[in-house]
Amino acid sequence: MKKEIALKWQQDRERYPKKPWLKEPSIIVIRWYRYGQSVDLMTDGWLKKLNLKVYWLIFHILEVLLGISIPKSVKSNGGLRIYHFGNIFIHRNAEFGQNCTLRQGVTIGNRYNDDLAPKLCNNVELGAYAQVLGNVKLGDNVKVGAMSVVLKDVADNSTACGVPAKIIE
Repeated sequence: MKKEIALKWQQDRERYPKKPWLKEPSIIVIRWYRYGQSVDLMTDGWLKKLNLKVYWLIFHILEVLLGISIPKSVKSNGGLRIYHFGNIFIHRNAEFGQNCTLRQGVTIGNRYNDDLAPKLCNNVELGAYAQVLGNVKLGDNVKVGAMSVVLKDVADNSTACGVPAKIIE
């Protein structure tokens, strides 16, 4: 499993420029997210407890400084890319396929006080300030326009725009 997380991190990293650490601060959050997933795989004991405390401390610091919240419980395949960091919040039960792209202001969350969260399939792109809310599924190769609010499933190879989002032909 640790090799799987390392592979996903490598795939995330490949979608960024060569030296992103100061130009693209979102890479720091994605790296920390992958670190949190590896902490979950540690055997129970004092070392895991210590690593969890460190994880949560740094998680909250990054959340405040960079405005990106990706809890370690989010299920994500490799190739996650965030452009223009800031105000990005992802529900703890959200799922991402391969090569998903987020832009600033994106919210992926629930509509009601429950644990239901969106599922994004492969190659999904979310425009700036797009909101995906509720137990919805965005199919493969879906694009969501800037400032759109998605409340229903979106089929593969579709583009959704508007409030509420509608499929654009």
